Amino acid sequence: MHLRLGDRRLDVSRRALVMGILNRTPDSFYDKGAYFDMDDFWRKAEQLVADGADILDVGGESTRPGHSPVDLDEERRRVLPVIEGLRAVLPET
Repeated sequence: MHLRLGDRRLDVSRRALVMGILNRTPDSFYDKGAYFDMDDFWRKAEQLVADGADILDVGGESTRPGHSPVDLDEERRRVLPVIEGLRAVLPET
C-alpha cells in the first residue's frame, strides 16, 4: 500500500512511518517557538531526518489553548518557503 503525496509515494505497507513535527510559530505549545528562527529550524529539520523521520509536518499556526489565529497569507508566509527549501535538499523517497 502506498500513500501518494503530490508526485511522491510513501510505502506504508512494510513498517510504521515516523513523522517529525516542525512548528513555524513563535508561540507553539509544543516547542515554545524554539524553531521559529530559520537557522534553528534548519538544524532541527536536518536532525529529524538524520534520526529517521519519514515525513516532516510543518505547521504555521499554533493550536495551543488561547492562541491567536493567523490569516491564510501569514500561514503561507511562514510555511511555504521552508517547504520549498526542504523539497530542494531532502532525498527523494
